[in-house]
Amino acid sequence: MDDIELCYTPATRLAELIRRKELSPVELANVVLERIDRLNPRLNAFLTVTGELALQQAREAEQRALRDELRGPLDGIPVSIKDLEPVAGVRNTFGSKFFENNVALEDGVVASRLRLAGSVILGKTNTPNFGHKDMCDNLLGPPCRNPWRLDRTSGASSGGAGAAVAAGLGPVAHGSDGAGSIRIPAALCGVFGLKPSLGRVPYWPTTDLWAARSHNGPMTRTVRDAALLLQVMAGPDPRDPLSIDAPPENYLAACDGDLKGKRVVWSEDFGYAAVDPEVRRVAAAAARRFAELGCTVEERDPGWSDPDAFHRVIYEVSVAARHIDRATERPEWIEPSVMEMIDHVRAVTAIEHGQALIARTGFQEEARRFFDSCDLLLTPQMPVGAWSVERGPDQIDGRSTPSMFHRLPFTYPFNLTGQPAASVPCGFTSEGLPVGLQIVGPWHAEALVLRAAAAFEALQPWAQQRPPLEAATEEVGASSAPAFRS
Repeated sequence: MDDIELCYTPATRLAELIRRKELSPVELANVVLERIDRLNPRLNAFLTVTGELALQQAREAEQRALRDELRGPLDGIPVSIKDLEPVAGVRNTFGSKFFENNVALEDGVVASRLRLAGSVILGKTNTPNFGHKDMCDNLLGPPCRNPWRLDRTSGASSGGAGAAVAAGLGPVAHGSDGAGSIRIPAALCGVFGLKPSLGRVPYWPTTDLWAARSHNGPMTRTVRDAALLLQVMAGPDPRDPLSIDAPPENYLAACDGDLKGKRVVWSEDFGYAAVDPEVRRVAAAAARRFAELGCTVEERDPGWSDPDAFHRVIYEVSVAARHIDRATERPEWIEPSVMEMIDHVRAVTAIEHGQALIARTGFQEEARRFFDSCDLLLTPQMPVGAWSVERGPDQIDGRSTPSMFHRLPFTYPFNLTGQPAASVPCGFTSEGLPVGLQIVGPWHAEALVLRAAAAFEALQPWAQQRPPLEAATEEVGASSAPAFRS
């Protein structure tokens, strides 16, 4: 196969070729790194490219393959890691000017597990300042752009990961999700993204463990590639007391089950969210297809009230608490969106914050009760297609959307509850922009969510869809810059 085909080959297939000694991990790494060198100056998907590390790891994987001593199906497979996760000896910026030249001293949990699995680490993907928003720009350089339209955002905060996977800059990527940060770019970039249950993949290191919103997870072009990556990432770690104390299931095997008899609820707007009519139609058509998979599909809203008000208090207090000291020290290095959150929470009392945390507990109980009456919940993943890389939309379906939280009605509720949720590509807008369908399951039901996503993928495949990068990469270039190399 040619180089482009190789870059778009699923990790499951690449692993098979490596195991059969029909593909060299070194050859694969060189092809992907060359593509990164060519496309990243336009996309800005990577903040740091670790070419030397990747080739060293590829050479080691090749030797293991020749000795029939591969460590598993990710041995020799290129992977990228979001720049919130430390990789020992590699620049770790957190998307922040304060850490522009910071080098990690040790691996985070996910990086350590990927390294032990024999993965080839391509580099660190772009993210906004500490992953605080849904657009992938920061003060370190140009914004990350959407491979489908270079004038549109990739989404965030795992925006670099989403753009990289969509553009063929590695088959699999690590992402993290504190209010939708895996699912937002997955939907906007037309790839698969899974936010597992809270604690399924340990989250360490972290500065706000007890805020308990953030989840590590996979971003890939196919569901089975995500299962492969989750298999390595999942499992307890003593450094994260919230990690689930149980071994991971066989997620790859879970993808082969059927959905006959499963009770599915489709909600187009939760009864309160603004949704673009075109996105609504595309996602609704995809949801109806679950009947073809043997499911009973019922259209109704979950019945809970909009959690925006108390979620915003929890979210903004958390962001402000982490950044207020730096904002005092060097305000010019703090982005306006962070400063706005700091200003907002100055008026929030301790009682109001405590009430918001209590409201979260009540909301989680409402969600648990809702899933007593169904097996899966389907929603649009994002209420609108990818918007301008410069600023968010002022309105959606004629309704004012002044805040990023108005763009996230389907994402952050399941960070509040900790349930597994995946974004699957389900079609395109008339502008050629991807639309995602969200599949939400009960607590600890990653296997069911993966099975549902794989069944839908078989019914309506998407991995053959590719952004028109070969023709479009020269359209935007004035503000582009090469990634840092190490």
